[in-house]
Amino acid sequence: MQRLAEIEVPAEELTAARAGDAQARAALFTRVAPGTLAIIRRLVRHTAMADDLLQDTLIAMFEHLDEFRGEAPFGIWVRSIAVSRCLMAFRSPWHRARVALESWTEDARAASESDGRTSDLIDLDRALARLSPVTRSVVWLYDVEGWSHEEIARAFERTVSFSKSQLARGHARLRTELHAPLPAISIPLGSEFDGH
Repeated sequence: MQRLAEIEVPAEELTAARAGDAQARAALFTRVAPGTLAIIRRLVRHTAMADDLLQDTLIAMFEHLDEFRGEAPFGIWVRSIAVSRCLMAFRSPWHRARVALESWTEDARAASESDGRTSDLIDLDRALARLSPVTRSVVWLYDVEGWSHEEIARAFERTVSFSKSQLARGHARLRTELHAPLPAISIPLGSEFDGH
């Protein structure tokens, strides 16, 4: 799968898509949908919500094709639409309520399950999932997508110091999560395991 930042669209295909040509629009969809869904899923961590946001992003992309000026690769333009849609969703009171409920149920589930970590990637993915949506987005955009603090600040309509503080908090939380010792297992006295 090609990263969104690397996707460029031939001028004739873009012209045809702007004119409403179904084949050109299908080709655009095929080019950008996988990478767009990947970044949205990383940011929102909820499959159904990610699917909805992908649909919103692609509808907005087609509605605003005439606004693409070609100053950057097409994929970067689509990525900015996707990130903007995710940030709008994070601001929704429905989203905040759902995140609070999922966090509560995730904590309860984690407490009842044994720790089955099998690789560093799984550990990192779990640690990222425990970050707040805003902090996770800042960490992902900065560390993985390569956005600058200025770009992140503009996307969130905040200051550069907001981006830097969210990144620092996110990194600190990830370090704590990834380097936390495994919980001790206590064996009650008088059980079959203590030899009595």
